Amino acid sequence: MIEGLLGRKLGTLQIFDRDGTVVPVTVIETGPCTVLQVKTKDRDGYEAVQLGFGVRRRVNEPMKGHFKGLGSFRYLREFRVDEISRWEVGQRVGAEVFEPGDLVDVSGISKGRGFAGVVKRYGFRGGPKTHGQSDRHRAAGSIGASASPSRVIKGLKMAGHMGAANVTVRNLEVVDSNPAQGVIMVKGSVPGAKDGLLRIRLARKQAVKRRVVERKAEEPPAEEPKAEEPPAEEPPVEEPRAEEPPVEEPRAEEPPAEQPSAEEPKAEEPPAEEAPTEEQQTEDTEGKDTEGKES
Repeated sequence: MIEGLLGRKLGTLQIFDRDGTVVPVTVIETGPCTVLQVKTKDRDGYEAVQLGFGVRRRVNEPMKGHFKGLGSFRYLREFRVDEISRWEVGQRVGAEVFEPGDLVDVSGISKGRGFAGVVKRYGFRGGPKTHGQSDRHRAAGSIGASASPSRVIKGLKMAGHMGAANVTVRNLEVVDSNPAQGVIMVKGSVPGAKDGLLRIRLARKQAVKRRVVERKAEEPPAEEPKAEEPPAEEPPVEEPRAEEPPVEEPRAEEPPAEQPSAEEPKAEEPPAEEAPTEEQQTEDTEGKDTEGKES
């Protein structure tokens, strides 16, 4: 992954998002940038790539040799990269580096304002407008102490040259990215005038987050540890138990045998009459028959 790209400010406009809200954006031409030189840690002490952007009319002989026939570039800048082995001279990179929703830091040369006073340059209030002070309305006022330290402190805000300085605007949101046309739109304003050179870099938090995501994508998927099968349970071996001597349980005491008490004389029951047998019944019937015949 590369740290950022070079671009050119095309202008500002307004767009509407999905819910109809007006969003002020700045249109930036990003790339295509061409890799002209690869810096290695062994040879140069750090890892980076040198990108060429823009077109220049006149190219001297030393620059022609450096460009290696890849073009005539107006701007040359270096950007840090993660893995230098992926980059080679002649490789091109453009707006595909940025995606909608990314946060970027945009650096550029601000518009020059010439020599400006303290009211315009630093927002001073100015002096009083009454009590006879007719020429102190935009004056700076006192600039130092008295006898101690008896000099003007360095770095005091005074009138001077305003603008034309390198300015960075941080954490601008990328609203749209069009790699086909080489254009991105960022929310808000960026320093510099139209056609001014811009250096667009991924915001620090965004760059760290993207590096982490890319590294995770490159890492081979970790093999899931196989579930270890539980070892086959061996049948428990019964150990011979030592024979315990039988424990004699105390016997319950039997109640003493009851002595036979003097029984009262029972009344004698008459003997039960026995039922006549079949032979007796046949004899009786025969006897009755003979008696009837005789009579």
